[in-house]
Amino acid sequence: MKNKYLFLLPFFFLAACLGFAQGSTEYTGGMKVNLNEDGSKYFRIISWAQFWAQHSDNETLNSFGNEESDLNFSIRRARVLMYAQVSKRFLILTHFGLNSQNASNLHPVGKSDSSQLFFHDVWGEWSLNDNHAVGGGLHYWNGISRLNNQSTLNMLTLDNNRQSWATIGLSDQFARHMGVYFKGKFDRLQYRVSINEALTNGLDVGGIPGINNATYNGREILGGKDAGKNFAGYFDYQLLDQESNFLPYKVGSYLGSKKVFNVGAGFFYHPNGSVSLDGNNNFQGEDVAIFAVDAFYDAPVGDKGAAITAYATYQNNDYGTNFTLGQTYETGSMLYAHVGYVLPSKNDRLKLQPYLSVSSRNIDAIDDNANRFGIGGNLYFSGHHSKLSLEYANQKYGNLDAVGTVTLQAMIYL
Repeated sequence: MKNKYLFLLPFFFLAACLGFAQGSTEYTGGMKVNLNEDGSKYFRIISWAQFWAQHSDNETLNSFGNEESDLNFSIRRARVLMYAQVSKRFLILTHFGLNSQNASNLHPVGKSDSSQLFFHDVWGEWSLNDNHAVGGGLHYWNGISRLNNQSTLNMLTLDNNRQSWATIGLSDQFARHMGVYFKGKFDRLQYRVSINEALTNGLDVGGIPGINNATYNGREILGGKDAGKNFAGYFDYQLLDQESNFLPYKVGSYLGSKKVFNVGAGFFYHPNGSVSLDGNNNFQGEDVAIFAVDAFYDAPVGDKGAAITAYATYQNNDYGTNFTLGQTYETGSMLYAHVGYVLPSKNDRLKLQPYLSVSSRNIDAIDDNANRFGIGGNLYFSGHHSKLSLEYANQKYGNLDAVGTVTLQAMIYL
């Protein structure tokens, strides 16, 4: 048992080599190409990939009743993002890639759904003035919380808290809605609000509602007139250094390069988003309403490169009466927090950041809780541009057995 995780050593070595090949300088982000002499017209390209080696003690069987491997490799993300400032007032952004590609969804000639690239974001934006803008398309200007607007380039933990991406596949395409958004700031108060189309063929398509049992397929059953639109917003007040809201992707950890303390609140509201049956077995719409409050702190500690990052949120989820789907989406409430600390070091080329995360969900449908604990660390070779992450997570859902998972991630991004 003590040699159980020796398989991780080659990946530490490989990723370390890749990391040092990138150099120790912090990048400004992507490749920028100026289109005029003063640089006011330009486009920028950012590319990143995350490779996972994962060991789980959850025993699963294939269709023939034979046990699956407990060690698996996957590409967690492979993405390309490009945005262009075509004039002082107009911006266009496109973002495409794939997610969670593994042995079970690879295809012999790369034609399965999971093997295909798809657009994550496609939107255009017009600046009304220096502080406010309006845009539209397939966008990521979400509501609810900071984590529902999280960048996947610079997370503190190995991955985002899954339940914070609270509408993925239910009303949107991979956390992106098709709609119109407004964003900006009033002094230290930043805001983002949006009006969006709801997905017709969501994850709960074909779900069968019951009495005291809602399914999230209101648009499919009730139609677009009654259940076609949803509304979202997030507002955060920035007490210390102000963050950029040029793009929607919230930074997970600044590694001490800024001193940030924000408090925020947000919501998601989908009228008639879910459906249940009344006493006469007739369909009745139920509003989906999610709201959260959160706080984020990131600051240097001392003068030797140490830094702390901390985040906490409370989220209330109402997907409809006793709604639950796949141990991921449930009507109930959630508390989540994480904290990380960049250790002081005289070596500017390496940074080590251990972290802890914890979440507790109260679930109406099973009248019980789901709890998750994570402990891990990030080894940075060039900030978030070249890093290794190792995490052990233990999750218990209701009265089911707890499942432990060890994941090693190697990440590079330009």
